Amino acid sequence: MVMVKVKEINLERGYPTVPQAMRNLVNDLTTAQRSGCKAAVIVHGYGSTGTGGAIKVATKSKLKEPLLRGVIKEAIAGEDWYSKKKVFIDYCPQLRDFSRYIDGNRGITVVLLR
Repeated sequence: MVMVKVKEINLERGYPTVPQAMRNLVNDLTTAQRSGCKAAVIVHGYGSTGTGGAIKVATKSKLKEPLLRGVIKEAIAGEDWYSKKKVFIDYCPQLRDFSRYIDGNRGITVVLLR
């Protein structure tokens, strides 16, 4: 049996408030890391305004907090995926299965876990 190395985290499911979505993010990332995942694909959406939604903005900020320094190795927004794609896939080859889904997607952030 092959262990799942990539965890998909959907922060939009259930239409949470931003604070609830951020609690879910921290809980899901730490759980994924503890269970041996090497990466996470975070679905935060892009927002209906065309400038990025509140959950996307909060996610970007949360991923930079010292609280997650021991959990996250690196993060890249879907729209910047091309610039780091090889590095991320070298670290976690199973990300290749998500690549077409990530490429240029502004509603996704990919995280490498420590």
